[in-house]
Amino acid sequence: MTDKTIGRVVSVNGPLVVAEIDPDREVMQNEVAYVHCQGQALKSEVIRIRGRQVDMQVFESTAGLLIGDAVDFSGQVLSAVLGPGMLGNIYDGLQNPLSLLENNQGFFLKRGQYLAPLDEKKLWNFTSSAQKGGKVKPGEYLGHVTEGLFKHPIMVPLKLSGNWEITEIVSSGKYNVTHTLARIKNQEGHEVAVCMKQDWPVKQPMRAYRERLLPEKQLLTQCRLIDIFFPLAEGGTACIPGPFGAGKTVLQQIISRYAEADIVIIVACGERAGEVVETIREFPQLEDPQTGRSLMDRTVIICNTSSMPVAAREASIYTGLTLGEYYRQLGLKVLLLADSTSRWAQALRESSARLEEIPGEEAFPAYLESRIAAVYERAGVVKLHNQSTGSLTMIGSVSPAGGNFEEPVTQNTLKVVGAFHGLSRSRSDQRRYPAIDPLISWSLYLNQMDEFLNRRHPQWTEKVKQTHRLMSDGNAVRQMMLVVGEEGISLDDLVTFLKSEIVDATCLQQDSFDAVDKATPHQRQIDDFLLLMEMVDYSFEFANKEEAKAVMTRLQNLFFQMKYSPYQGEKYTEYRREIKIMLGREAR
Repeated sequence: MTDKTIGRVVSVNGPLVVAEIDPDREVMQNEVAYVHCQGQALKSEVIRIRGRQVDMQVFESTAGLLIGDAVDFSGQVLSAVLGPGMLGNIYDGLQNPLSLLENNQGFFLKRGQYLAPLDEKKLWNFTSSAQKGGKVKPGEYLGHVTEGLFKHPIMVPLKLSGNWEITEIVSSGKYNVTHTLARIKNQEGHEVAVCMKQDWPVKQPMRAYRERLLPEKQLLTQCRLIDIFFPLAEGGTACIPGPFGAGKTVLQQIISRYAEADIVIIVACGERAGEVVETIREFPQLEDPQTGRSLMDRTVIICNTSSMPVAAREASIYTGLTLGEYYRQLGLKVLLLADSTSRWAQALRESSARLEEIPGEEAFPAYLESRIAAVYERAGVVKLHNQSTGSLTMIGSVSPAGGNFEEPVTQNTLKVVGAFHGLSRSRSDQRRYPAIDPLISWSLYLNQMDEFLNRRHPQWTEKVKQTHRLMSDGNAVRQMMLVVGEEGISLDDLVTFLKSEIVDATCLQQDSFDAVDKATPHQRQIDDFLLLMEMVDYSFEFANKEEAKAVMTRLQNLFFQMKYSPYQGEKYTEYRREIKIMLGREAR
């Protein structure tokens, strides 16, 4: 906090505070300010400047704030502190480490407390990879430290520009995050000290890379319904909307645990406190299937519950994105899960209303679409200066009121994402989990990654589309049966319906609590789906409907038993062979 500019409070409207400054003072958009209230300095952000009056959103409760209270302006925009030591931490939306704030706080955190996001006393074993006199650019590596499972590169500060020369660099050894590791100088003679930590404006995309690439490689989540039917690309975006209680949070937690990503960032934005507490308690206890260690070793959690100030809820999404972009800049595969963007949009609506802006649809601000697009646009796969690639994949859940997908947040999100995994109340009521409705969901990556996906099988994408058609046809027969009953449909229609039910029960549904079925590895997905397609393509000849139901029930039971059997184990092989015999692929 500095004394660059001093203002006085002239108006208070909830978290919106208006301050008046002297005519010769300067204030910039998104600048961090501190409002003094009852001996505490409350962090805030400048969101509008009107002559001598400055509108700020305060990230804390403004109870007790008086007209005439002092305001200090820091001269810095709202930023995240980046560097070694972020993994395994639980932050709030302003990147305060909650584990350090919780001591002696009672039931609620005290306001006006802001701690350093990184441990500035911890020593890291730095290994230098650059030399004095070397030429570097922003984002290029000077060396690395080992952080948990990864080598954490130390970069030339991203906020710089142009070419720089290393004038001084330390030898390999142990240093803290604030120690000067190198000094660099540009052509104009301007010298900058480089340490392990650096900061980046949270609302400004990070673009210190060579090239942005088209997402063409699949990100495996080990959820069959997503990986096979509605795939997600590395560096892609997806939306998971659904009514309350349909399983959005559980689905995201399953994806975070089993997705083939290096880093997982979870942003709990405006979620109920009970869900956030459950996440915080469970994640340190979960075993990472990739490493056998705690899942928190490669996870960062940012949480702002629905009871926390609305301004901090808005900031949490941007903080999570900035951390994700930073790890992408290190050449890692990052998965960001935001739950839920509806609460973030509601925070925008509340702030917009206090600013008395002209409302758009359902009172959301008119710029809602552009804000949502700007958030998802920050995901992507990039080629770095050292020719390696990094990716940031974003999955945002949406909680439309009443499960209405026609509301503005869902509709504006669908315009910008590459995959739509819509949860339905009917499937969750039938206990068909994950409750992603195959009739309304889609993925643009199915065609975009056509070449990559067809490495599984020359006609993989065509077989997936064939299954889409089967599910649609099966649903049409189901609706017909509700009107005329089973007696009113043909034998062929009944077989189509029974085939779709087998696909639904054995491929689309997945038991997240079963030791075998909770995650399906890549090769097993291929083997099981191709066998399922053999059943779909098989031309059955039945004498009557009773025979059809008996045979198809037998097939479904075999597929069902196979999916709960360890891959390529004795039981798995036995069930698989029995299915092939029934389809005429093998002799008994």
